[in-house]
Amino acid sequence: MFQGFTQNAVDFLWGVKFNNNREWFTAHKQEYLDYVDRPLRELSQQLLDAMNEAYPKLGFRQHVSRIYRDARRLHGRGPYKDHMWLVLEQPHEESLAGRPALYFELAPNYYSYGCGFWDMSPELAAKHRARIDRNPKALARIARQIEKSKFTLFGAEYKRPKGDVGKLLNPWYNRKNIGVSFDDNCEGVFFTPELYGEILEAFRFLMPFYQYFDTLAGDAPPKEAT
Repeated sequence: MFQGFTQNAVDFLWGVKFNNNREWFTAHKQEYLDYVDRPLRELSQQLLDAMNEAYPKLGFRQHVSRIYRDARRLHGRGPYKDHMWLVLEQPHEESLAGRPALYFELAPNYYSYGCGFWDMSPELAAKHRARIDRNPKALARIARQIEKSKFTLFGAEYKRPKGDVGKLLNPWYNRKNIGVSFDDNCEGVFFTPELYGEILEAFRFLMPFYQYFDTLAGDAPPKEAT
């Protein structure tokens, strides 16, 4: 059962950030397994069980990141990640593409959780805009709830805006991908079992966001995507 992270987890992530090489990691691998990987997997499993109990029809599955970077994509960086994450998602063919996902991320200087729709295809982005054009009130309700909450909207914006649908929805309308997140320092609740409850409460709060974007694939193709 998840008991919270410890200062050892933070220290390890700082360590691998500044000593990103095989020799250092080999000497500290057990610290990674004990203080980062094990509690992250315990947290992921508890969140998965709770979300599948609350939303059994969605059939969430979990994915916990590996610390090893893809050797084909190092781009001058070291072979190890200095931040780790878990994701709850529904099964689909391409990893994270085509559906939103709930996430928790751990880094040496922060932790973060929320819901993201990464790698949204141009077709799905067009469906997203077309749905706003047809029925802006549906997303406006979600946008207002997010504005009142601790979450912040994120996502890459188009260099040229796709349209003007008003102050509230423009930030949602003109993004290539979209998500909401909450970031905090690695302190306080981070070191306690209550972190699980905080994240679970957040995931439940974000379900209207998740389900709104999860259903986009079923919309008819808009004219601009044909």
